[in-house]
Amino acid sequence: MAFLRNLLATIVGLFIFCFLLIFLLGSIAASSESIPHVEDNSVLHLNLSGVVVEKAVDDPLQELLGGGPAPISLLDLLAAIDAAAYDDRIRGIYIEPQFLSAGYSSLQEIRDAIIDFKSSGKFVHAYGEYISEGDYYLVSVADSIYLNPQGSLEFNGLTAGVTFFKGLFDKLEIEPEIFRVGEYKSFVEPFIRKSMSEENRRQLTELITSVHDTYLQNVSATRGISVDALKEISDQMKVRLPEDAARAGLVSKVAYEDEMVDLLKSEVGLGAGEDLTLITFDKYMKTTSASSLSSNKIAVIVANGDIVMGEIDDAVGSDQFAKEIRKARESSSVKAIVLRVNSPGGSLTASDIIWREIMLTKGKKPIIASMSDVAASGGYFIAMPCDTIVAQPNTITGSIGIFGLLFNFGDFLENKLGITNESVSTGEFSDLMTVTRSLTEYERSIIQNQVEEGYRTFVTKAAQGRQMPVEELMKHAGGRVWSGTQAKERGLVDVLGSFDTAVKIAAEKAGIMGDYRLSFYPRQKPLLEKMLTDLSEAEVKIFAGQEKVFTPYLQQIESLQRMNGIQVRLPGNLEIK
Repeated sequence: MAFLRNLLATIVGLFIFCFLLIFLLGSIAASSESIPHVEDNSVLHLNLSGVVVEKAVDDPLQELLGGGPAPISLLDLLAAIDAAAYDDRIRGIYIEPQFLSAGYSSLQEIRDAIIDFKSSGKFVHAYGEYISEGDYYLVSVADSIYLNPQGSLEFNGLTAGVTFFKGLFDKLEIEPEIFRVGEYKSFVEPFIRKSMSEENRRQLTELITSVHDTYLQNVSATRGISVDALKEISDQMKVRLPEDAARAGLVSKVAYEDEMVDLLKSEVGLGAGEDLTLITFDKYMKTTSASSLSSNKIAVIVANGDIVMGEIDDAVGSDQFAKEIRKARESSSVKAIVLRVNSPGGSLTASDIIWREIMLTKGKKPIIASMSDVAASGGYFIAMPCDTIVAQPNTITGSIGIFGLLFNFGDFLENKLGITNESVSTGEFSDLMTVTRSLTEYERSIIQNQVEEGYRTFVTKAAQGRQMPVEELMKHAGGRVWSGTQAKERGLVDVLGSFDTAVKIAAEKAGIMGDYRLSFYPRQKPLLEKMLTDLSEAEVKIFAGQEKVFTPYLQQIESLQRMNGIQVRLPGNLEIK
């Protein structure tokens, strides 16, 4: 059996090696191809489908193994739209969203970029078959919106839900040990409750109301429909059929895609029998990748994901990001830094390590925080010391609070699995962090005191960064989550604006307006290294089923596994839809 097992392992290894070699050679050949050609009289096709991320990296296995559309790189997409406005070969934009998955701050960034594009005098048209609430936020900027006669448009408001696990833990006899400061610090609620607390319900209601108000105001401005009328349509769900959307003025026409193509042809001066030239945004982005030759760099450090200790590819590792900030501070070519934050938080210690590097940078070079969809708790912790904080009105931020979380698996192990545990110790508190018994009241008080000390550190440093008395800062803390608009009103952020706004502020403070180039960090791994890293995931990708019902829950479990020490993290698995 050992011989057969070793033989099989060898065969599999050889197969993988050959696969990698062939794929690598193909990738090298593909990379040597010329940059896509942009024809005159072209239309930029924003066929937006999939998940929007801050800065996507090339996935060498994505195209071969499939598994859905590749992630959309937000910052690259914004650069492409900006370039198209000044490209004489591009006559206009055609938006065709297809179940785009993005936070409302990301949608705001794309929306603002398209509005800026329109100021060039070029056209923007949109077509959709199933237009979600988020999709409509984008297409509402278009000169004309066509909706398929058998399609639908979602315009019935926003919702924010939380999944609770207490019932599961009760059945499994797992006992959560909770330590927190802040009445609104509700990350732990799913583990100890079956429903929202009044505090959490209040903060989430006010949060999504603020985000929805921004939504309605912006749609009103581009569609020419009053906010009151839009709110009535939304509250009563008056749009149920495509014709309802047309009558309400939300779309220009109920029509098929070929009718939209005819409109685009007429815009660029083509006859019925002539072919329309569309160039997809992903191809067009490759033509705009050439960087400015300026010797002045603005380092854009993209902090996307959970904040954890060490270095990790798909999270904000404290060692890696401290190193990136340090290198940018010490580089003579870097004149300013933009910290792009899209993080719900994580480890207090990891956040504090990054905070320290930012404090060492202040006064030496401008460092500006640009908040994306989420910059809350630990995400706010790393943004708060920056010279200027820029957020979108619909950014989720704040959550200045702290918690600790342990689980007692003793009853589960013994009663469900028949496993028991016994230990010996040299000191009274040697097994303080045990997971096989309940903590004593005194042990709980030790951990709770540590959590409270961490909270004092958080609010003190937040007050220092925002230059306000601690007593004033405390009014906006307690773990309370705010929209960007609410945070601006309370002095937690400085400016409401986009990533481009943050870059311009950085350039102005550095005295390099009009003479700079952007350089993004952390750097993408070389192709071969990326392939070898991804190899361990290849089997999962190949054999993964299509059913993804449990994906959100598995992601939350993975997030829990990364929690080490005291946490500064956004409440629960919050998602606005």
